[in-house]
Amino acid sequence: MKKLWEFYQKHREGIDYLFWGGVAFLLSMFLFWLFAGKWDWPEVFANTINWIICVLFTFVTNKLLVFRSKAGSLKGVAKEFVSFVAARLFTLILEDIIIWIGCNLMGYDHGIGQMVVKLIGQFVVIVTNYVLSKLFIFKKPKKEETKEETAKTEGENEVG
Repeated sequence: MKKLWEFYQKHREGIDYLFWGGVAFLLSMFLFWLFAGKWDWPEVFANTINWIICVLFTFVTNKLLVFRSKAGSLKGVAKEFVSFVAARLFTLILEDIIIWIGCNLMGYDHGIGQMVVKLIGQFVVIVTNYVLSKLFIFKKPKKEETKEETAKTEGENEVG
């Protein structure tokens, strides 16, 4: 058990990303199935509404549980959220294009075919989102930035 815990500690971020990404993936697949498959919404519209819900869920889990971002000020959180949404907008467009091609041009617009197209889009998105989150959004601050942010936060706490 100790070796398992040590392995988890060493690879915590990747394991947590996979776990919470898996939960977000299941949520996204379920919502797409519900919106496009059961309620018969157009696929790209269903995927976009699904994306809004999943982005909110994923931002919270990535910030708090995966990357454990320390940005606590409103300005810091807002900057992370805007960066996160901007990066996710890129992958939304990427996935919407995949879904549009698969469902509208190739005719996989019902049942299993529709879900396979969504699955392909999700795999492309998952890899792209991890790279963008790791490199640009929840990057670890440099030591100088950490000291500066800590001093600023302590100063705000003393005033407020």
